[in-house]
Amino acid sequence: MSAYHPLNAEEAIQLAKSIPGRFPDHAELECREIGDGNLNLVFHVTAKNTADSIIIKQAVPYAKVVGESWPLSLDRARIERVALETQYSLCPNLVPKVYGYSDELAYTVMEDLSEYTIMRKGLIEGIAYPKFAEHIGEFMARTLFYTSDLGMNQQEKKVLAGRFVNPDLCKITEDLIFEDPYRESSNNNYPDHIADEAEALRTDLPLHFEVALLREKFLTHAQALLHGDLHTGSIFVTPESTKVIDPEFAYFGPMGFDIGAVIGNLLLNYAAQPGWSQDEYTQATREARLLEMASDVWNHFESNFRMLWNDDLLDEMSRTPGYQDYYVSQILKDTAGFAGCKMIRRIVGLSHVADIDTIADDTAREAAQRKALAIGKNLVRHHRSIKSFEDILTLIQQATKGNEVSI
Repeated sequence: MSAYHPLNAEEAIQLAKSIPGRFPDHAELECREIGDGNLNLVFHVTAKNTADSIIIKQAVPYAKVVGESWPLSLDRARIERVALETQYSLCPNLVPKVYGYSDELAYTVMEDLSEYTIMRKGLIEGIAYPKFAEHIGEFMARTLFYTSDLGMNQQEKKVLAGRFVNPDLCKITEDLIFEDPYRESSNNNYPDHIADEAEALRTDLPLHFEVALLREKFLTHAQALLHGDLHTGSIFVTPESTKVIDPEFAYFGPMGFDIGAVIGNLLLNYAAQPGWSQDEYTQATREARLLEMASDVWNHFESNFRMLWNDDLLDEMSRTPGYQDYYVSQILKDTAGFAGCKMIRRIVGLSHVADIDTIADDTAREAAQRKALAIGKNLVRHHRSIKSFEDILTLIQQATKGNEVSI
Protein backbone atom coordinates (compact mmCIF):
# COMPACT_ATOMS: atom_id res chain seq x y z
CA MET A 1 0.00 0.00 0.00
CA SER A 2 2.65 2.52 -1.05
CA ALA A 3 0.79 4.53 -3.72
CA TYR A 4 -2.68 5.98 -3.25
CA HIS A 5 -5.63 3.75 -4.06
CA PRO A 6 -9.03 3.27 -2.44
CA LEU A 7 -8.82 0.72 0.35
CA ASN A 8 -10.89 -2.43 0.37
CA ALA A 9 -12.17 -4.29 3.42
CA GLU A 10 -9.23 -6.72 3.61
CA GLU A 11 -6.71 -3.89 3.40
CA ALA A 12 -8.60 -2.06 6.13
CA ILE A 13 -8.30 -5.13 8.36
CA GLN A 14 -4.56 -5.41 7.74
CA LEU A 15 -4.19 -1.71 8.48
CA ALA A 16 -6.16 -2.09 11.70
CA LYS A 17 -3.87 -4.92 12.81
CA SER A 18 -0.87 -2.62 12.39
CA ILE A 19 -2.16 -0.06 14.92
CA PRO A 20 -0.26 -0.73 18.17
CA GLY A 21 -2.38 -1.77 21.13
CA ARG A 22 -5.77 -1.40 19.49
CA PHE A 23 -6.71 -5.10 19.27
CA PRO A 24 -5.80 -8.22 21.26
CA ASP A 25 -3.09 -10.41 19.74
CA HIS A 26 -4.52 -12.98 17.31
CA ALA A 27 -7.94 -11.31 17.38
CA GLU A 28 -10.18 -12.15 14.43
CA LEU A 29 -11.16 -8.87 12.79
CA GLU A 30 -14.23 -8.06 10.72
CA CYS A 31 -14.79 -5.01 8.52
CA ARG A 32 -17.76 -3.36 6.91
CA GLU A 33 -17.88 -0.20 4.86
CA ILE A 34 -20.35 2.26 6.36
CA GLY A 35 -19.65 5.37 4.28
CA ASP A 36 -20.22 8.96 5.37
CA GLY A 37 -22.53 10.04 2.57
CA ASN A 38 -20.88 12.57 0.34
CA LEU A 39 -17.09 12.59 0.21
CA ASN A 40 -15.27 9.60 1.73
CA LEU A 41 -14.87 5.89 2.35
CA VAL A 42 -15.42 4.85 5.98
CA PHE A 43 -14.61 1.38 7.34
CA HIS A 44 -15.74 0.00 10.70
CA VAL A 45 -13.31 -2.64 11.93
CA THR A 46 -14.25 -4.79 14.92
CA ALA A 47 -12.74 -7.74 16.77
CA LYS A 48 -15.02 -10.76 17.17
CA ASN A 49 -16.22 -11.47 20.70
CA THR A 50 -14.78 -8.21 22.08
CA ALA A 51 -15.81 -4.57 22.30
CA ASP A 52 -12.65 -3.44 20.48
CA SER A 53 -13.22 -1.45 17.32
CA ILE A 54 -11.89 1.44 15.23
CA ILE A 55 -12.92 3.64 12.33
CA ILE A 56 -10.77 4.10 9.21
CA LYS A 57 -11.76 7.09 7.10
CA GLN A 58 -10.22 7.53 3.66
CA ALA A 59 -10.68 10.40 1.24
CA VAL A 60 -11.39 9.67 -2.40
CA PRO A 61 -10.28 12.09 -5.14
CA TYR A 62 -13.77 13.28 -5.98
CA ALA A 63 -17.09 14.17 -4.34
CA LYS A 64 -19.03 10.92 -3.97
CA VAL A 65 -22.30 12.84 -3.91
CA VAL A 66 -21.69 13.91 -7.54
CA GLY A 67 -19.10 11.50 -8.94
CA GLU A 68 -15.72 11.66 -10.63
CA SER A 69 -16.80 14.74 -12.58
CA TRP A 70 -16.24 16.72 -9.36
CA PRO A 71 -12.55 16.18 -8.48
CA LEU A 72 -11.27 17.00 -4.98
CA SER A 73 -7.79 17.14 -3.50
CA LEU A 74 -6.79 14.25 -1.25
CA ASP A 75 -5.04 16.80 0.96
CA ARG A 76 -8.37 17.27 2.73
CA ALA A 77 -7.59 14.05 4.66
CA ARG A 78 -4.46 15.66 6.10
CA ILE A 79 -6.41 18.81 6.91
CA GLU A 80 -9.09 16.80 8.69
CA ARG A 81 -6.53 14.82 10.66
CA VAL A 82 -4.59 17.89 11.79
CA ALA A 83 -7.88 19.60 12.70
CA LEU A 84 -8.93 16.59 14.79
CA GLU A 85 -5.57 16.56 16.56
CA THR A 86 -5.74 20.30 17.20
CA GLN A 87 -9.30 20.11 18.50
CA TYR A 88 -8.50 17.06 20.62
CA SER A 89 -5.61 18.92 22.25
CA LEU A 90 -8.08 21.63 23.29
CA CYS A 91 -11.21 19.53 23.99
CA PRO A 92 -10.19 15.89 24.53
CA ASN A 93 -13.62 14.90 25.83
CA LEU A 94 -15.45 16.30 22.81
CA VAL A 95 -13.44 14.96 19.85
CA PRO A 96 -12.57 11.39 18.77
CA LYS A 97 -8.97 10.32 19.35
CA VAL A 98 -6.72 9.78 16.32
CA TYR A 99 -4.76 6.49 16.45
CA GLY A 100 -2.89 6.68 13.15
CA TYR A 101 -2.87 8.14 9.66
CA SER A 102 -1.25 8.19 6.24
CA ASP A 103 -1.19 11.42 4.28
CA GLU A 104 -0.07 9.50 1.19
CA LEU A 105 -3.02 7.13 1.34
CA ALA A 106 -5.29 9.88 2.66
CA TYR A 107 -6.67 7.91 5.60
CA THR A 108 -7.10 8.51 9.33
CA VAL A 109 -7.62 5.82 11.96
CA MET A 110 -9.72 7.04 14.85
CA GLU A 111 -11.88 6.21 17.82
CA ASP A 112 -15.11 4.35 17.07
CA LEU A 113 -18.25 6.16 18.24
CA SER A 114 -20.79 3.47 17.43
CA GLU A 115 -22.41 3.77 20.84
CA TYR A 116 -23.34 7.37 19.96
CA THR A 117 -26.19 8.62 17.77
CA ILE A 118 -25.82 11.08 14.92
CA MET A 119 -27.48 14.16 16.37
CA ARG A 120 -29.65 14.83 13.33
CA LYS A 121 -31.20 11.37 13.65
CA GLY A 122 -31.77 11.83 17.38
CA LEU A 123 -33.45 15.19 16.91
CA ILE A 124 -35.75 13.75 14.25
CA GLU A 125 -36.75 11.10 16.76
CA GLY A 126 -37.51 13.80 19.32
CA ILE A 127 -34.73 12.87 21.74
CA ALA A 128 -33.60 15.56 24.19
CA TYR A 129 -29.90 16.23 24.68
CA PRO A 130 -29.68 18.30 27.86
CA LYS A 131 -25.87 18.51 27.87
CA PHE A 132 -25.43 19.36 24.20
CA ALA A 133 -25.52 23.17 24.39
CA GLU A 134 -23.01 23.18 27.24
CA HIS A 135 -20.70 20.81 25.39
CA ILE A 136 -20.83 22.46 21.97
CA GLY A 137 -20.55 25.92 23.53
CA GLU A 138 -17.36 24.85 25.27
CA PHE A 139 -16.04 23.18 22.11
CA MET A 140 -16.55 26.27 19.97
CA ALA A 141 -15.25 28.71 22.58
CA ARG A 142 -12.03 26.76 23.17
CA THR A 143 -11.26 25.81 19.58
CA LEU A 144 -12.02 29.29 18.28
CA PHE A 145 -10.39 31.32 21.06
CA TYR A 146 -7.15 29.35 21.24
CA THR A 147 -6.61 29.41 17.46
CA SER A 148 -7.31 33.14 17.16
CA ASP A 149 -5.05 36.17 17.57
CA LEU A 150 -6.61 36.55 21.02
CA GLY A 151 -5.41 33.28 22.50
CA MET A 152 -2.53 32.28 20.24
CA ASN A 153 0.80 33.88 19.37
CA GLN A 154 0.04 35.78 16.20
CA GLN A 155 3.08 34.57 14.28
CA GLU A 156 2.39 30.97 15.27
CA LYS A 157 -1.20 31.45 14.16
CA LYS A 158 -0.01 32.52 10.70
CA VAL A 159 2.12 29.39 10.44
CA LEU A 160 -0.80 27.21 11.55
CA ALA A 161 -3.14 28.93 9.11
CA GLY A 162 -0.78 27.90 6.32
CA ARG A 163 -1.44 24.25 7.18
CA PHE A 164 -5.16 24.77 6.62
CA VAL A 165 -5.24 26.27 3.15
CA ASN A 166 -8.24 24.31 1.89
CA PRO A 167 -9.28 25.66 -1.53
CA ASP A 168 -11.30 22.70 -2.80
CA LEU A 169 -13.64 22.40 0.16
CA CYS A 170 -13.84 26.16 0.69
CA LYS A 171 -14.94 26.40 -2.94
CA ILE A 172 -17.80 23.98 -2.20
CA THR A 173 -18.94 26.22 0.66
CA GLU A 174 -18.52 29.42 -1.34
CA ASP A 175 -20.65 28.08 -4.18
CA LEU A 176 -23.28 25.99 -2.40
CA ILE A 177 -23.99 28.42 0.45
CA PHE A 178 -23.19 31.88 -0.83
CA GLU A 179 -23.89 31.76 -4.57
CA ASP A 180 -25.89 28.88 -6.05
CA PRO A 181 -29.17 29.49 -4.15
CA TYR A 182 -29.30 33.02 -5.57
CA ARG A 183 -28.89 32.17 -9.26
CA GLU A 184 -29.74 29.51 -11.80
CA SER A 185 -27.34 26.66 -11.05
CA SER A 186 -27.14 23.00 -11.98
CA ASN A 187 -26.21 22.35 -8.34
CA ASN A 188 -29.57 23.55 -7.05
CA ASN A 189 -32.14 20.93 -6.11
CA TYR A 190 -35.70 21.72 -5.09
CA PRO A 191 -39.17 20.36 -5.82
CA ASP A 192 -41.54 22.09 -8.20
CA HIS A 193 -43.91 23.08 -5.41
CA ILE A 194 -41.39 25.60 -4.04
CA ALA A 195 -40.17 26.88 -7.42
CA ASP A 196 -41.75 30.20 -6.50
CA GLU A 197 -39.49 30.40 -3.44
CA ALA A 198 -36.41 29.63 -5.54
CA GLU A 199 -37.38 32.31 -8.04
CA ALA A 200 -37.87 34.81 -5.21
CA LEU A 201 -34.37 34.07 -3.93
CA ARG A 202 -32.88 34.76 -7.36
CA THR A 203 -34.54 38.17 -7.67
CA ASP A 204 -34.22 39.48 -4.11
CA LEU A 205 -31.41 42.02 -4.51
CA PRO A 206 -31.53 43.39 -0.92
CA LEU A 207 -31.07 39.81 0.30
CA HIS A 208 -28.21 39.33 -2.19
CA PHE A 209 -26.50 42.37 -0.68
CA GLU A 210 -26.58 40.84 2.80
CA VAL A 211 -25.36 37.49 1.47
CA ALA A 212 -22.52 39.27 -0.34
CA LEU A 213 -21.41 40.85 2.95
CA LEU A 214 -21.41 37.45 4.66
CA ARG A 215 -19.61 35.83 1.73
CA GLU A 216 -16.91 38.50 1.90
CA LYS A 217 -16.36 37.64 5.57
CA PHE A 218 -16.15 33.96 4.77
CA LEU A 219 -13.57 34.70 2.07
CA THR A 220 -11.37 37.15 3.97
CA HIS A 221 -11.93 37.14 7.75
CA ALA A 222 -9.40 34.60 9.06
CA GLN A 223 -10.34 34.91 12.73
CA ALA A 224 -9.76 31.35 13.91
CA LEU A 225 -9.55 27.70 12.89
CA LEU A 226 -13.08 26.64 11.97
CA HIS A 227 -14.51 23.16 11.87
CA GLY A 228 -16.09 24.43 8.66
CA ASP A 229 -19.08 22.07 8.47
CA LEU A 230 -20.44 21.94 12.01
CA HIS A 231 -23.97 20.67 11.42
CA THR A 232 -25.97 18.09 13.36
CA GLY A 233 -24.82 15.38 10.96
CA SER A 234 -21.22 16.02 12.05
CA ILE A 235 -21.95 15.60 15.75
CA PHE A 236 -22.35 12.33 17.64
CA VAL A 237 -24.33 12.49 20.88
CA THR A 238 -25.76 10.66 23.83
CA PRO A 239 -27.84 12.44 26.47
CA GLU A 240 -24.62 12.79 28.50
CA SER A 241 -21.84 13.11 25.93
CA THR A 242 -20.97 14.93 22.69
CA LYS A 243 -18.32 14.20 20.05
CA VAL A 244 -17.57 16.47 17.08
CA ILE A 245 -16.42 14.69 13.91
CA ASP A 246 -15.62 15.34 10.23
CA PRO A 247 -13.65 18.64 10.23
CA GLU A 248 -12.39 18.17 6.66
CA PHE A 249 -13.77 21.61 5.71
CA ALA A 250 -11.48 23.17 8.36
CA TYR A 251 -9.83 26.48 7.49
CA PHE A 252 -9.22 29.86 9.11
CA GLY A 253 -12.39 31.92 8.83
CA PRO A 254 -14.99 33.94 10.78
CA MET A 255 -15.99 32.42 14.14
CA GLY A 256 -19.68 33.03 13.56
CA PHE A 257 -19.68 30.55 10.67
CA ASP A 258 -19.28 27.54 12.99
CA ILE A 259 -21.70 28.87 15.58
CA GLY A 260 -24.23 29.77 12.89
CA ALA A 261 -23.96 26.29 11.39
CA VAL A 262 -24.95 24.66 14.69
CA ILE A 263 -27.81 27.07 15.34
CA GLY A 264 -29.05 26.98 11.74
CA ASN A 265 -29.33 23.19 11.86
CA LEU A 266 -31.25 23.29 15.14
CA LEU A 267 -33.63 25.73 13.48
CA LEU A 268 -34.06 23.44 10.47
CA ASN A 269 -35.26 20.77 12.88
CA TYR A 270 -37.48 23.38 14.56
CA ALA A 271 -39.06 24.23 11.19
CA ALA A 272 -39.69 20.53 10.57
CA GLN A 273 -41.48 19.75 13.84
CA PRO A 274 -45.07 19.78 12.52
CA GLY A 275 -43.99 16.89 10.29
CA TRP A 276 -42.56 14.84 13.15
CA SER A 277 -44.71 15.61 16.19
CA GLN A 278 -47.73 13.41 16.81
CA ASP A 279 -49.84 16.10 18.46
CA GLU A 280 -49.88 19.81 19.24
CA TYR A 281 -48.51 19.37 22.75
CA THR A 282 -45.53 17.34 21.52
CA GLN A 283 -44.91 19.87 18.78
CA ALA A 284 -45.01 22.83 21.15
CA THR A 285 -42.74 21.05 23.64
CA ARG A 286 -40.14 20.15 21.02
CA GLU A 287 -40.22 23.58 19.39
CA ALA A 288 -39.69 25.30 22.73
CA ARG A 289 -36.86 22.90 23.56
CA LEU A 290 -35.12 23.54 20.24
CA LEU A 291 -35.33 27.33 20.60
CA GLU A 292 -34.03 27.07 24.15
CA MET A 293 -31.20 24.82 22.95
CA ALA A 294 -30.26 27.31 20.22
CA SER A 295 -30.22 30.13 22.78
CA ASP A 296 -28.20 28.03 25.21
CA VAL A 297 -25.63 27.20 22.51
CA TRP A 298 -24.93 30.90 22.11
CA ASN A 299 -25.01 31.61 25.84
CA HIS A 300 -22.56 28.80 26.66
CA PHE A 301 -20.28 29.87 23.84
CA GLU A 302 -20.34 33.50 24.96
CA SER A 303 -19.76 32.79 28.66
CA ASN A 304 -16.88 30.39 27.91
CA PHE A 305 -15.36 32.73 25.33
CA ARG A 306 -15.45 35.73 27.67
CA MET A 307 -13.95 33.64 30.49
CA LEU A 308 -11.08 32.51 28.24
CA TRP A 309 -10.57 36.12 27.11
CA ASN A 310 -10.40 37.32 30.71
CA ASP A 311 -8.05 34.54 31.82
CA ASP A 312 -5.81 33.76 28.84
CA LEU A 313 -5.76 36.78 26.51
CA LEU A 314 -2.36 37.23 24.83
CA ASP A 315 -3.05 40.32 22.72
CA GLU A 316 -2.48 43.43 24.84
CA MET A 317 -4.42 45.83 22.62
CA SER A 318 -7.46 43.61 23.01
CA ARG A 319 -7.56 44.55 26.70
CA THR A 320 -8.83 47.99 25.67
CA PRO A 321 -12.10 48.65 27.57
CA GLY A 322 -15.13 47.93 25.41
CA TYR A 323 -13.29 45.88 22.81
CA GLN A 324 -14.40 42.52 24.18
CA ASP A 325 -18.06 43.59 24.06
CA TYR A 326 -17.63 44.86 20.50
CA TYR A 327 -15.85 41.68 19.37
CA VAL A 328 -18.53 39.38 20.83
CA SER A 329 -21.33 41.53 19.38
CA GLN A 330 -19.83 41.12 15.91
CA ILE A 331 -19.63 37.33 16.35
CA LEU A 332 -23.33 37.30 17.25
CA LYS A 333 -24.28 39.26 14.13
CA ASP A 334 -22.20 36.91 11.98
CA THR A 335 -23.71 33.89 13.72
CA ALA A 336 -27.24 34.97 12.79
CA GLY A 337 -26.34 35.73 9.19
CA PHE A 338 -24.46 32.51 8.60
CA ALA A 339 -27.24 30.50 10.29
CA GLY A 340 -29.68 31.99 7.82
CA CYS A 341 -27.46 31.22 4.83
CA LYS A 342 -27.09 27.63 6.00
CA MET A 343 -30.87 27.23 6.27
CA ILE A 344 -31.56 28.65 2.82
CA ARG A 345 -29.05 26.44 1.06
CA ARG A 346 -30.38 23.28 2.73
CA ILE A 347 -33.78 23.86 1.13
CA VAL A 348 -32.90 24.82 -2.46
CA GLY A 349 -29.26 23.73 -2.79
CA LEU A 350 -27.44 20.53 -3.63
CA SER A 351 -27.48 18.73 -0.28
CA HIS A 352 -30.61 18.81 1.90
CA VAL A 353 -31.33 17.64 5.45
CA ALA A 354 -33.26 14.56 6.49
CA ASP A 355 -35.10 16.64 9.11
CA ILE A 356 -37.19 18.08 6.30
CA ASP A 357 -36.72 15.87 3.24
CA THR A 358 -37.90 12.69 4.97
CA ILE A 359 -41.17 14.13 6.28
CA ALA A 360 -43.73 11.71 4.85
CA ASP A 361 -46.67 14.09 4.47
CA ASP A 362 -46.32 16.26 1.36
CA THR A 363 -48.18 19.21 2.84
CA ALA A 364 -46.18 19.17 6.07
CA ARG A 365 -42.92 18.86 4.16
CA GLU A 366 -43.71 21.85 1.95
CA ALA A 367 -44.75 23.88 5.00
CA ALA A 368 -41.42 23.03 6.66
CA GLN A 369 -39.48 24.06 3.55
CA ARG A 370 -41.24 27.41 3.35
CA LYS A 371 -40.89 27.98 7.11
CA ALA A 372 -37.16 27.26 7.02
CA LEU A 373 -36.68 29.65 4.10
CA ALA A 374 -38.67 32.37 5.87
CA ILE A 375 -36.55 32.05 9.02
CA GLY A 376 -33.32 31.89 7.04
CA LYS A 377 -34.13 34.97 4.98
CA ASN A 378 -35.17 36.94 8.05
CA LEU A 379 -31.89 36.15 9.82
CA VAL A 380 -29.82 37.10 6.78
CA ARG A 381 -31.72 40.30 6.09
CA HIS A 382 -31.40 41.63 9.63
CA HIS A 383 -28.21 40.07 10.96
CA ARG A 384 -26.40 43.43 11.14
CA SER A 385 -29.10 44.84 13.43
CA ILE A 386 -28.98 42.07 16.03
CA LYS A 387 -27.87 43.08 19.53
CA SER A 388 -28.83 40.01 21.58
CA PHE A 389 -29.99 36.44 21.09
CA GLU A 390 -33.47 37.63 22.03
CA ASP A 391 -33.41 39.57 18.75
CA ILE A 392 -32.72 36.31 16.92
CA LEU A 393 -35.65 34.64 18.66
CA THR A 394 -37.85 37.58 17.67
CA LEU A 395 -36.84 37.22 14.02
CA ILE A 396 -37.57 33.48 14.15
CA GLN A 397 -41.01 34.05 15.66
CA GLN A 398 -41.86 36.77 13.16
CA ALA A 399 -40.86 34.55 10.24
CA THR A 400 -42.79 31.60 11.70
CA LYS A 401 -45.92 33.77 11.75
CA GLY A 402 -45.34 34.73 8.12
CA ASN A 403 -44.02 38.17 8.85
CA GLU A 404 -40.47 38.82 7.68
CA VAL A 405 -40.00 42.11 9.48
CA SER A 406 -37.07 43.76 11.18
CA ILE A 407 -36.19 43.95 14.86
